[in-house]
Amino acid sequence: MNSHATFYGIGVGPGDPELLTVKAINALKRIDVLIAPKTEKKSDSVALSIAQPHLKPNVEIIYRTFPMVKDFASATEVFESHAEEIMQLLDGGRNVGFATIGDPMFYSTYIYIFRLLKPRGAKIVTIPGVPAFLAIAAQIGRPIAFGNDILTVIPATAELDAIERSLDRADSTVIMKVYKNFPEVVDALTARNMIDDAVLVSRAGLDDEKVITDVAAHKADALNYLSTILTRRTRND
Repeated sequence: MNSHATFYGIGVGPGDPELLTVKAINALKRIDVLIAPKTEKKSDSVALSIAQPHLKPNVEIIYRTFPMVKDFASATEVFESHAEEIMQLLDGGRNVGFATIGDPMFYSTYIYIFRLLKPRGAKIVTIPGVPAFLAIAAQIGRPIAFGNDILTVIPATAELDAIERSLDRADSTVIMKVYKNFPEVVDALTARNMIDDAVLVSRAGLDDEKVITDVAAHKADALNYLSTILTRRTRND
């Protein structure tokens, strides 16, 4: 492998292009190839749209579909294929970037690729990004945790009983990827006196961002995958 070729995992933040770090922008300017992840149902890449203004004019864009999986083993072949493609690009002396929404090491598809490339000796630079829940907190003026609060971060894609157990122990809570089971999440928060203080933000920092403060009233709404709830246990609970 060409020792000068580098694989960059680049966190591009939640959506607002101004939340890209200087380090992320510099990395985007160095790469020769950008892997633009997308899901099976979408033809575009949000991460690419954020990164695009900072790319060199001749950068090769490679769109690749990454399945949303709970168990890495269930989609090993897909990730192995993508990792092999990246290794071939690196062996050819080309710097490769992988743009990911939020932070690369936080509930990101990048982690699966990182875990496959690292044992193969690839030169890897991972660049952190702003997670959506921190951008949301800053935007709406809501502290995430203070004093001795214990912050709980829950992926809504988890099993409902696991979500409920986590909520039972939580002070301040972030619930991410709220879309498929939104009504069940609302019911769980209502049962624990955590719904009145809940705020939901969908597609934070993007043009079609939506902020919902009366979360229970929107229980029947269809939500985008990039939807996050901030809430906390009522102090007199």
